[in-house]
Amino acid sequence: MKSVALSLALCLLLPACHRNDPQATAQAAAAQQAADEQAAEAMEKQFDAAVVAQDWHLAKGYGDVLLHDHPASAAAARVKPKLEEITAKAAAQKETRRLEALWSYGDEEVKGGHQLSASIYSSKEVDTDGSGEHPVRLIFRDHPEWGRSAYLVLQAGDFDCYKGCKLTVTVDGKAHALPGSRPNTDEAIAMFIVDNKALWKLAKSGKQLSIEFPTKQMGRRSASFEVGGLDPAKLPKWN
Repeated sequence: MKSVALSLALCLLLPACHRNDPQATAQAAAAQQAADEQAAEAMEKQFDAAVVAQDWHLAKGYGDVLLHDHPASAAAARVKPKLEEITAKAAAQKETRRLEALWSYGDEEVKGGHQLSASIYSSKEVDTDGSGEHPVRLIFRDHPEWGRSAYLVLQAGDFDCYKGCKLTVTVDGKAHALPGSRPNTDEAIAMFIVDNKALWKLAKSGKQLSIEFPTKQMGRRSASFEVGGLDPAKLPKWN
């Protein structure tokens, strides 16, 4: 019974002795630092792989976590000088993807081949008939029989352009005058931009594009489009 009690007392004392042993403490600290460095290096490899793939958002995430979880590591010291540039690239990449997502592309089988289209809605809705605000749609179309065309589509109201009209197209602050024409049809509330080639070039090269057009009910209105994400390869014949 006494030997059992003595063994128990020794077991209780050993951890305390271990904690007071400077060498054991140093070894434990060194082991922890080595583990931290290993974990930091593993995350640095993930960071580097994301950089190589030019996935700046993912690279930023790995860099942020690395600096937060292992700030004193050698890996953190290597990554930290790169993180400001990576953060800027991540923000630019996010904006690029947002702009690209604003465009919709169509590929429809029709008589004579395929109709290709690229369309985008106005960044703000426009009141075109006094009943309230509605989005305006800009469409570029390539039809095998009708050829290429560019036009605006309204959800309400009508264009005052049946006999032709002048449109003011502004791209990144620079204004251009382009002719418009409203076809005499009730199939859709649409108005063609007659010089579609010029409009395509402006949309392809610009970031902010606005078109001022005449309406029957509200006079001249303007619709703005964030065109910077247009992918010209989707309509190859336009280039």
